[in-house]
Amino acid sequence: MKKLFNAELKRVQQYAVDVTLDPDTAHPNLILSVDGKQVTNSDTSKTLPDNPQRFSHCVFVLGKQSFSSGRFYFEVQVKGKTKWNLGVVRESINRKGEISLSPQYGFWTIWLRNGNEYTALDYQHVSLSLQSQPQKVGVFVDYEEGLVSFYDVDAAALIYSFTGCSFTEKLYPYLCPCNNDGGKNFACLIICPVNQTA
Repeated sequence: MKKLFNAELKRVQQYAVDVTLDPDTAHPNLILSVDGKQVTNSDTSKTLPDNPQRFSHCVFVLGKQSFSSGRFYFEVQVKGKTKWNLGVVRESINRKGEISLSPQYGFWTIWLRNGNEYTALDYQHVSLSLQSQPQKVGVFVDYEEGLVSFYDVDAAALIYSFTGCSFTEKLYPYLCPCNNDGGKNFACLIICPVNQTA
């Protein structure tokens, strides 16, 4: 089984793209690294222009790169965090006020809560029981196929797939480092280079 997933992971890794985070979308509490590869939550708000792209209520940030065809793949290090959200979103999502994370509203995401509770935020939330805690999560999208898959990179294991999705707009990588939890969850989410020889 492991061999099978190794082969599958290698196959999707060949669609690796270079993702950088877009400061114009980042909630004012978020700190982005200069290279746009890391994000953490400072829990204190900066004064930033409230442009239409910026999330005003939820501590979210999107990638600069958008995709409206073909396949793409990226990896995010989640090591040391007790909670996070990850995935892809469509361009027209709501960015102001309360937001519902569901494919219905243009979010194809999974999250971690309480250090070990993984959930796929499908139309109905799906609790995921994973063999190990992912340190690095791979996100693969096949636009035409209507597929969004999440992988535990080190274990070469599939975490969850959204299938039968209907994409009609640009899709963007989506990250949420969640709140700090009194320092317990201060670790950054880091977009990693994809090591295809692993």
